[in-house]
Formats: sequence, structure tokens, C-alpha cells
Amino acid sequence: MNFQLDSFQQISEGLRREIEASGRIVSFQKNETPFDYDEALKHFFVFLSGKVKFFHMNLNTGKEQTIYLMGRGDMYDTVVLLDNKPHELMSEVLEAGEALRLPVGKVREWMYRYPIFGEIILKYVAGQVRHVEELAADLTLLDTRERLIKLIVENLEQSKLTGRNMIEDLSHAEIAKLIGTVRHVVDRHIKQLKEEGILEAGRRKLALKNMQKLQEKLEQIL
Repeated sequence: MNFQLDSFQQISEGLRREIEASGRIVSFQKNETPFDYDEALKHFFVFLSGKVKFFHMNLNTGKEQTIYLMGRGDMYDTVVLLDNKPHELMSEVLEAGEALRLPVGKVREWMYRYPIFGEIILKYVAGQVRHVEELAADLTLLDTRERLIKLIVENLEQSKLTGRNMIEDLSHAEIAKLIGTVRHVVDRHIKQLKEEGILEAGRRKLALKNMQKLQEKLEQIL
């Protein structure tokens, strides 16, 4: 089983053997919804490839807010892992990929038996808490144009570390769900950024034309 991930490099050989014995690599396809509430109560997932969004939806209006956009190295569901209660997040696969599926009870056991593994999980949870806290603040304090600029800059900076930009190839509708707005608003903001010479944009493609200008705008926001 090949689950070479940077975050797991420090685990012991004994734990690696246990993971290989208990885990299974599973595939998921675009538009599937394989990570439902019941599944998360039984299994813990570490993503190896692909792209999956986890979101809340107002069933009366159809409005969505994406909470997490997950890809290689991300883990789901840490909330269920820690409190063993249903977590009512909806999911949708945006890009086909694979995940390492583990029994959630085993993962809890390993957190206590292998302190380094427990530290890896808790650091990841802390990152998720920070992300949700920042999302709540941005939705309250920044306007949609500012949220879009911040999203673009953060993903460009993250891509320097991981080699992958998570918002690349996303439709404007999906980008809108990340920043709490609707597609036509994102269309308008991207058009403005193109006219200002900051972005080059095509169908599902955002290419940076002037990083300095974009950074200056982000500094004005923050």
C-alpha cells in the first residue's frame, strides 16, 4: 500500500505496518457523495489525490457555503474522530481521486498509543479550527471583492509549498461558494481584476499577471 504523505513521515515503522493492515485505498469519482454522515462515523479518510468540498446548504434556498476544500494530505472527519457524534456536513467530489480509508476506532487508538501520530492529528485539527475562525471573520468583516483577492493570494502562496493551487480549475460558481457569494458577483470581480491588469482569466483558469498589485490590494484589506 502506497500512502507516502509528508505529514506521516515521522510515524514509526510499527504504526505504518498497522495502517497497512487496517487501511484500504478507495477511489472516488467526480460528482459522487461518498463521505456521508454514517460513513464518517465508521471510517476516517486521508486524501491521497483528488479534490472534495464539504459544505452546508440551506435546503429552502439552495444556497451553499463551502467550509473545507480538501485534497492530498487532508483528513476527514476530525470532528467525528474527537467527539464520536454525527457531523452534518454535505460533500461532493469536484475532482476524482483516492483516499486512505481507516477504521475510525483504530485511529483513536493510535492517537493514544503513538504520541507522534496523536500530535500530527491534533496539529491538523488546530489548522482546521483556525481556518473556520478565519472564514467566519472574513464573511463578517470583508466584502466579496476583498474575500476573493484574499482567496487567490492564499492559494497562490500555498501552491508554492505544495505545488498545487486548490482553486485552479474551479468554476466561478464553486469559487463563489468558498467566499459566501454567487457566481455573477465573482464574474464581475474577476472581470475588474482583469481590467486592472492583475489577472488573466479563461474558462476555469485564473492566471496571475501582476503579483505585486495583488499583494498591494491584500495589504490594503488587512
